[in-house]
Amino acid sequence: MPEPTQPITITMEDNEEITTFKGLGVCNELVEACERLGWKNPSMIQAKAIPHALEGKDLIGLAQTGSGKTGAFALPILQSLLQTPQAFFACILSPTRELAIQIAEQFEALGSDIGVKCAVVVGGVDMMQQAIALAKRPHVVVGTPGRLLDHLSNTKGFSLRTLKYLVLDEADRLLNMDFEREIDEILKVIPRERKTYLFSATMSKKVDKLKRACLKNPAKVEVSSKYSTVDTLKQQFCLVPAKHKDCYLVYILSEMSGSTSMVFTRTCESTRLLALLLRNLGLKAIPISGQMSQDKRLGALNKFKAGECNILLCTDVASRGLDIPSVDMVINYDIPSNSKDYIHRVGRTARAGRSGVAISLVNQYELEWYLLIERLIGKKLPKFPCEEEEVLLLLERVAEAKRISLMKIKESYSKKKRRGGDNDGEDERDMNHMIHKNAKASKKSRNR
Repeated sequence: MPEPTQPITITMEDNEEITTFKGLGVCNELVEACERLGWKNPSMIQAKAIPHALEGKDLIGLAQTGSGKTGAFALPILQSLLQTPQAFFACILSPTRELAIQIAEQFEALGSDIGVKCAVVVGGVDMMQQAIALAKRPHVVVGTPGRLLDHLSNTKGFSLRTLKYLVLDEADRLLNMDFEREIDEILKVIPRERKTYLFSATMSKKVDKLKRACLKNPAKVEVSSKYSTVDTLKQQFCLVPAKHKDCYLVYILSEMSGSTSMVFTRTCESTRLLALLLRNLGLKAIPISGQMSQDKRLGALNKFKAGECNILLCTDVASRGLDIPSVDMVINYDIPSNSKDYIHRVGRTARAGRSGVAISLVNQYELEWYLLIERLIGKKLPKFPCEEEEVLLLLERVAEAKRISLMKIKESYSKKKRRGGDNDGEDERDMNHMIHKNAKASKKSRNR
């Protein structure tokens, strides 16, 4: 198989080269759509990737989160669709349901004047509804690999035998072992003669992973360094005792009370507990995690986007690709064990030229992971300014709010169990683990 061509690497100094969408060769209909969406000029990744795509080349696109990667592949696909319209023209694979929905919304917004139809196929939603949408023969199918493979295997009359474009967005996660089987199966049933685009903020250099996507003489477009963050992002860290981490979180959120914030935790249980704790203290917080149904996840996301809640507690399910322009601050309540996930988390703020803040709460057990992050981004971060004495003034209120939150969680699990919805004891085990863990931490705190 042909090897990828040498990367076209662009630095921040290349701003002068960025032209208009029309100057890149984008047709008038799509230029007008860009203007309607407020896209005045192409981003760097768009300026460098779109000409190669319009020339008919396969693409590997590496760029910072929030740099406009979706537009970089959507515009060339839509322009090609205008020239040769057909059903099932393009398929975009995404690692998360929320990102898939967002990509479809972007395609529909750009293609609203030309009648573009999209179907979204993701888990957590009734397959029959999706099968009806596929029966309407949309131009673009956006989905997660598992659910798309389900439809290819089980939905009568649906196939991608005439597919012209395949896009793997957030390709580093799509090409890892978690999705390897599904992607391999999908590649077996789509045409070899097609255009393939891989886009991501981070991507492994392993050629074997790219070979699975059957790239043919791709142009590799790389904007800035592989693991960089944008210049408008202010990054800080705060070294905290593990037993007082909740206090520090409440202190920071109170100090930045006018901000919209995303708080990242390691577990689904933590998102729920912290959301309750913050609400008990009068803060407008809402959780989102992989354990919630798709309707509840979208409901939480929409409340956050609409400003009904200004604090979103989330796991890494929300860290990739979501474009929520109003996010002012990202807090890493738990440091990610995979340092590359830090790039995606903090990429939720300071998007499209706006400024933003990212603060990481680091306890003694997470210090090694945090140092790996500093090594990855190539710089030492400054400390978030705060006095421990001032933070610990909140200790009694936070402890009481946490006690009430744990009681509410225990009550809700008990009600669920009485209704026969205890999920074979899994929810009860999670609840008992959470209560035991927090009781142990409280005991330690009192003994000190």
